[in-house]
Amino acid sequence: MIVYMTVKSAGKRTGYLRRMAWPLTSKPATLRDFIADVVQTSVRQFNNKELETPLVPYLTQTEISEQGEAGKVGFGTLYHEGKADARQAVETAITAFEDGLYKVFINETELTSLDEPLEIKDQDEVALIRFTMLAGRLW
Repeated sequence: MIVYMTVKSAGKRTGYLRRMAWPLTSKPATLRDFIADVVQTSVRQFNNKELETPLVPYLTQTEISEQGEAGKVGFGTLYHEGKADARQAVETAITAFEDGLYKVFINETELTSLDEPLEIKDQDEVALIRFTMLAGRLW
C-alpha cells in the first residue's frame, strides 16, 4: 500500500512542504499501528545507510538552493556509527503524539485517537504537522 506523506513543521519560517510516496508494509488497523509502521520503516532506512566519507564533498548550486528552501543546507553525511532502536523510536513517537507534539491528518481529517479503527486506503493523503515549542519564560 502506498500513501502520500506531507510533513510540515509549524516552526519553520518557509512554507516548505514535501510530498512523497510512502510504502506501508501492511494495512494499519489503528493510528498506533500506522505510526509504528512509519517509524519502523524510517529506522530501517536510517540503519541501512552507509557511513559516508566522500573523498571531496561538494553540493551543486541546485542542491544548495533546494536545501536552502527547506531551511538547512548540508551534505547528508552520517557522522556516527550507532544504529537506531526501532522499539524505542516507536515508543518515542507514540509518546510525542500523546503529548501533542505533532498532529496526523488523513485526507484533511485530523486523527485524535491512537486506538480507534483507522480507515486508510491506497493513495490516501497523509499530513504530519510537527509543532515547535517556543523558548522563554514568563516572569
